[in-house]
Amino acid sequence: MKKKVFSLLLAGMLTFSMGTTAYATEDAIADMQAQKQEAEAGLAQAQANISSLESKKQELENYLSDLNTQYEDLTNEISDLSVQAGEKENELNQLHTELKKAKKALNKQYDDMKLRIQYMYENGGTSALETLLSSKDLSEFLNNAESVAKISQYDRSMLEKCENLQNTIKEQEATAEEEKASIDELLAERASKQQEVQDLAASTSDNISSYVSQISASQEEAAELTAEINNADNSIAQLVQQAEEEKAAREAAQAKAEAEAEAQAAQEQESTDSSESESYDETDSYEESSDTDSSDDTYSEDTSYDEEADSEDSYSEDSDTSYDESEDTSDYEDTADSSASDDSQSSSDSSSSGQGKYLGNFTLTAYCNCAQCCGTAGNLTASGTVPTAGRTVAMAGVPFGTQLLINGNVYTVEDLGTPYGHVDIYCNSHSEALSFGLQSAEVYQLN
Repeated sequence: MKKKVFSLLLAGMLTFSMGTTAYATEDAIADMQAQKQEAEAGLAQAQANISSLESKKQELENYLSDLNTQYEDLTNEISDLSVQAGEKENELNQLHTELKKAKKALNKQYDDMKLRIQYMYENGGTSALETLLSSKDLSEFLNNAESVAKISQYDRSMLEKCENLQNTIKEQEATAEEEKASIDELLAERASKQQEVQDLAASTSDNISSYVSQISASQEEAAELTAEINNADNSIAQLVQQAEEEKAAREAAQAKAEAEAEAQAAQEQESTDSSESESYDETDSYEESSDTDSSDDTYSEDTSYDEEADSEDSYSEDSDTSYDESEDTSDYEDTADSSASDDSQSSSDSSSSGQGKYLGNFTLTAYCNCAQCCGTAGNLTASGTVPTAGRTVAMAGVPFGTQLLINGNVYTVEDLGTPYGHVDIYCNSHSEALSFGLQSAEVYQLN
């Protein structure tokens, strides 16, 4: 009996020690999953930062492109205005030259007229009169008078013409100067605008460079977090495998300890039955020697007989018990197998919950068949099938064709790209994959 108790205590201690190890493994898995979730949250934040920075960088690049276009337009406009300013400068120089010629012609005409008038007055004015009076006839008189009038009219006409030409040139010169001043002002304005656009372009380029640096830093952070998540996935997979091995070893050791306890109990029961059988034989001898006693003694003997009968019944019951236990001992392997089977069935029932084999709480993401997700667009899966939304998922660590039950939907592992414990679900479009985000769910294996 002491050996049986000792065996049971030993089995209990072994189970407790293995249970403690199992709890330690489960705690390590929980800690690793917590670290993984923290890294995944950091990765999601880093990816959101990258997306925001990329959006701002794209806006600045578009703005810089507009500034460059404005700068080119202003450069072309300044070039045209410079040509116009040069043309106006040449026009003004030409007008200055023409004005000088007109002034010179006017002065010459005025000098000629003064000479004629001076000549007429210096000769007392008799020259023209004498010419008229010395005419032989009326016809000659009229001709001479007409000549004098024509000379006077010519001088007056030429003087007016020179004055009009001079005034016209002055008006053209004033107009040209105004136009040139306007061109110069517009040219200065465009040059100032060009400098402003150039400064804005330089500032925008600096901001773009800053965003590029921030994006690079965020991408490095995301890469580190991705590596950390992959390491956590590998560690979790190893710990899960270790837990399963420990569970199997614990169940086997428990079954073995129980079997040994049962065998020890059977041996002790056989020893007890043998002792009771010897006591029964001695009682029979006593009854035979007591048959010649008195009635009172007979009554005692009958009473003893009854007691012995009870003992015989007890012996029969013990024999039956011994026989049953003997059968149990002979069928020890079947009993151990049955116990192990019951334990395995109980464990399976607790882990499957009627939904297949429970794998654990896995990370869920989504992808599509675009170049951004897969490098190149339109690829087949790693198993050679055409990816289909609602069916295809990617995960390493299980064979292709493995069916997974996730959130009430049945998926088939047809692709690779994520470690064990991370399920990547195929979607029809990149927008659907982005909206899916980062999730987690209980995963069961159906086949």
